[in-house]
Amino acid sequence: MISSLAGRVREPVLPEGEVRVGGFGGAAGLAAWLRAERIDALVDATHPFASTITANAHAAAREVGVRHLVLRRPGFPLRPEYDVVPDAHAAASAIPAGARVFLTVGRQQVSAFVHADAWFLVRAIDAPTVLPPRHVMLLERGPFQMDDEVELMQRHRINLLVTKNSGGDATSPKLNAARALGVDVVMIDRPPLPEGVEAVDGVEAVLARLGQSG
Repeated sequence: MISSLAGRVREPVLPEGEVRVGGFGGAAGLAAWLRAERIDALVDATHPFASTITANAHAAAREVGVRHLVLRRPGFPLRPEYDVVPDAHAAASAIPAGARVFLTVGRQQVSAFVHADAWFLVRAIDAPTVLPPRHVMLLERGPFQMDDEVELMQRHRINLLVTKNSGGDATSPKLNAARALGVDVVMIDRPPLPEGVEAVDGVEAVLARLGQSG
């Protein structure tokens, strides 16, 4: 088994076994690599918002004729009070003037919020290249605990949480903290998967599907 990381996190947590880091050069480059390495199956375990990588993987797998599975962890349960929006720009537009925002959308999309009339507590693993004028930056990697999230939101007087529907944990500490404190939530919805993608929701399901095909 070969694991491939995009290289967007400076100090990633590496899986066991052979690991390569860096892009392939789009769908064509990935297809060439699949052929060269004589890959039998491609498992896309990227972030649910890595839509470009997933689209390239789907196209490359179809071109080469290998099995393509997307490991897509379940999303967060969407509560009626959440303001669910399609992307980061829509999330920025949904922020009321003067809000104190806890922003947890990853470093690559922080630039969408630079013109919002609000104060931001920005949390990411690596520092964004562009930040809103009024902000505090937290460079932290989870997992986080609910009590700590409550204390953090109280200390910074947060009244709005802006986050992605990354999923993976139905008991998200930051969402539970927001609910406990009465903090409003703007939730960026997941991008759709390419048509025809075979999606599964866990590692055991991936192994079962691959075992059935082999």
